[in-house]
Amino acid sequence: MDGMSWSRRRALLGALAAVQPWAARAGEGAAPASAAGAAGEAGAAGRSETGASGAKGASGTTAGNGANGETGATRAPGAPGAPVRVAAAWRVASPAEGMSPDRVGVLEIHWAAARIRVAAENPVAGRAHGLLALADGGFLAVANRPGRWLLRCDARGQVQQRLAIDSERPLRTFNGHVETSAAGGAGGTGDWLYTTETDPETGAGWISVRDARTLSRVAQFVAGGRDPHQLLRARDGSLLVAIGGIVRDREGHKIEAGRMAPSLARLAPAQGIVLGQWQLDDPRLSIRHLAWARAGARPAGDEVSGDLSDDIGDAPLLGLALQAEHEQEDRRRNAPALAVWDGESLHIATADAGAAGYAGDIAAGPGGGFVISAQKARRGLWWHPSRPERLTPVAELTEPCALATVDGGAGVLISAGRGAARWHAREAPAMLPWPVALAPDNHWVVLRRA
Repeated sequence: MDGMSWSRRRALLGALAAVQPWAARAGEGAAPASAAGAAGEAGAAGRSETGASGAKGASGTTAGNGANGETGATRAPGAPGAPVRVAAAWRVASPAEGMSPDRVGVLEIHWAAARIRVAAENPVAGRAHGLLALADGGFLAVANRPGRWLLRCDARGQVQQRLAIDSERPLRTFNGHVETSAAGGAGGTGDWLYTTETDPETGAGWISVRDARTLSRVAQFVAGGRDPHQLLRARDGSLLVAIGGIVRDREGHKIEAGRMAPSLARLAPAQGIVLGQWQLDDPRLSIRHLAWARAGARPAGDEVSGDLSDDIGDAPLLGLALQAEHEQEDRRRNAPALAVWDGESLHIATADAGAAGYAGDIAAGPGGGFVISAQKARRGLWWHPSRPERLTPVAELTEPCALATVDGGAGVLISAGRGAARWHAREAPAMLPWPVALAPDNHWVVLRRA
C-alpha cells in the first residue's frame, strides 16, 4: 500500500483524538525560527538553521534568499490573500455508527488567520487516493488500489456524481489516479478522462478512456506494463504513465518481487499505442508519481489558474517519485527516490539517500526543480537542477506526504500527520494544525478559481 499503513494511521488518529483540542495550544505546529529554513514542528522557539538557499535564518524575522537570489518578504506565506482551497482525502477518528471513516472533501487553509477549516466533507466507501482539479473549480477523486469508485465534486466540494465500476465489463479495478485530455481541466463536450486500472484476473495494466461528463468508460488500451499508477498529459496530448511494475494478487498484495518491471511509458491515447518506454537500471525501484517542472514563474496569487504543463518551457523536465522494493532493509533505505526524464532519457536525479528510498509524492519546486515527500525519513526534500547531486531538506514533519505547488512554483504545500505546512523559497515557512483529529491521505490538489 502506498503511503502510511493503516495501522500507523490508527495510532496517529488515536494520539490526536487523545489530545483534542490540541489545535488551540500555543506554539503547536508553528514554524521554526529560520524563515529561510525548513518548515517543521519545532514550535515558535525553534532553532535557527541554514535554509535551502543557503541563507541563515535569524529568529524568524528575516526571509531567506529564494531560488533566484531574491530577498523574500517577512509576512506570513499567503497573507493577506484569500484562503487556499485544496481538495483532499482523509480518515476521521470517530465516524458515526455504520459510517465509513474515509472522507473526501475541501479544506480551506488561511495562513493569515492561522486556521484550517473543513469546508466540505463527504464519506466515501473506502480509502481515496488521487485527486484532479477541474476547470470549473470542482475536482475528481479516485479510489485507492484496488478501487471500484470514482466521484466528481463541484466547486463547493459537494458530490455531483458517483461511479461504481462493479458492473463494467471487462471488469477492472482503479489504481488510484485520473488525468484529463483538456489543457484547462475536463468538463466540456468532447473532453476525456483517463484512469489507470488493473485486470484483477491477469494483473495486466490498462488505461480506460472515460466521458468527462458521465464518467463512463468509452474505450480502453493497454498501459505498457503491470501496476500503472499516476499518469500526466504532455503538451502534445500524449500520456506519460508511471508503470510501477509490481506484480500483485487479486487483492492488490505484492507478490513475486523478482518479476518487477517498472518503466515510464509514453502513450498515444487516440490510437492506444506505446510511443516510447524507458527503464531505470535497477528494476526494484518502482515508479509511482510524476510532476512537470516549472521553467518559468507566474505572478504571485496566480497559482491555480492555467495548466502546469503549459509552463514547462521548450525542454520539459519530468520528475518521477520512486519507492524502493528491495528485500534488504539497508538497500531500501539507501536507494534513490527521484528520477528525471528530459524527453529523451530517463536517469536517477541524485544518489542522495536522504529520502530513505521512499517518495510518497512529488511536486514542482522553485527554479525548475522538484520537492518530494520522504515519509519514512520524515522530511520534505528539494532537488534543484543547478545542484543535482543533493536533496536539500526543507521540512521536518511527522508523516509528510501530499504535496501541492503554489505561487507559480515558488512554494509547496505539505500535508503531514499533525497539520499542513508551507515551504516557500522567498517567504517564511509556516505550519497550521488540523482543526479536528484526522489522518490525511497521500495526495491533495489546489482547486482552481471557478
